[in-house]
Amino acid sequence: MSEPPVQRHTPRRFTVLLPIAGLVLLACCGLVLLALSTARVGLVAELVGVGAALLPVGPVVAAFLWVDRWEPEPARLLWLAFGWGACGAAITALLINNTAETVGDLLLGKGNGDKISALVSAPLFEEAAKGAFVLGILLFLRSEFDGVIDGIVYAGLVAAGFAFTENIYYFGRAFAEYGLGDSTSPGVVAAFILRGLLAPFTHPLFTVMIGIGVGLAARATKKRTRVLAPLLGYLTAVLLHALWNGSATLGSASTFLTVYFLVMVPLFGVVVYFVHWHRKREQRVVAAGLPAMVEANWIVASEVELLGSLEGRKKWRKRVRELSGREAADAVGDYQSAVSELAFFWHAMGNGTAGSDAPEREAQLITGLRASRRRAVEAARVS
Repeated sequence: MSEPPVQRHTPRRFTVLLPIAGLVLLACCGLVLLALSTARVGLVAELVGVGAALLPVGPVVAAFLWVDRWEPEPARLLWLAFGWGACGAAITALLINNTAETVGDLLLGKGNGDKISALVSAPLFEEAAKGAFVLGILLFLRSEFDGVIDGIVYAGLVAAGFAFTENIYYFGRAFAEYGLGDSTSPGVVAAFILRGLLAPFTHPLFTVMIGIGVGLAARATKKRTRVLAPLLGYLTAVLLHALWNGSATLGSASTFLTVYFLVMVPLFGVVVYFVHWHRKREQRVVAAGLPAMVEANWIVASEVELLGSLEGRKKWRKRVRELSGREAADAVGDYQSAVSELAFFWHAMGNGTAGSDAPEREAQLITGLRASRRRAVEAARVS
């Protein structure tokens, strides 16, 4: 078999300049949000809010990283997703929601603006701001978007960042107004139990609907599906967000608990099962591509069983780490990801959704696979 063409390098304006510009912009947004929040609740309350918000965000992020194991997304994009949610989407939502609240007070009377903001503006514009990142990955970095699981992971990280920033303010405000709280006043402890323990996945649950829609569009063959799937995902996210905010703003405690236990908890279970099903599907896609890679001598037959399951891959990396060190284990992990990426791309080619540049992209992935295997072998030999 002839050697595939040499992989073309992505222009540095995409690999270096744009990410740096994006991070600088997000950092500026983060500083503005921090200043605004501190001005509202005070420095001590802000620090309490940051500390309390850090506790739930770790498990939420870890859960989405656990989902993203067959072909892990680039760390820089995951950081950017979290940063966009925490800074870019958060400051966009703040500006729009404050404007909606002011307009609502003017049109409907003082005190009604916050209801307009919670029921209309927050669901519409917060989900739009969060979903814009996921759609942007699909449109501008198509090679990093393989399907539904990628959509769920990107959406989940964006929403986790957004919830982190939102929690800082809510926890800080609760502390500033009521302190830790007691039997008569809901302080920061009560706020943490509600937002940090009972409902840490609410924002991710809403935005994951957009991720699923964009993920379905990524592998759709019909133009109608490519348009309708993200739109329906967005509308579902908006409706769930509005229902959640409405139960907390307009309903009683029993209304809120009814929505929580009869809608949000079952829906969370359905999404978990859906993710589990798709991960099994990804396993079948990878397993189906391995024999052709063996036949082409890009992988060896003894690796098929190890590459065909997440457990086998994990044990392989662990054994290499024990024998040859962390660098060699990381090289094996890169090799495993390259195998998955090629298998997913072949599956897309079979479905007719790989794009017009499929031959060139396939050659790049083959080159990357062979190079990653060579690095893995060399790392283990040197160690």
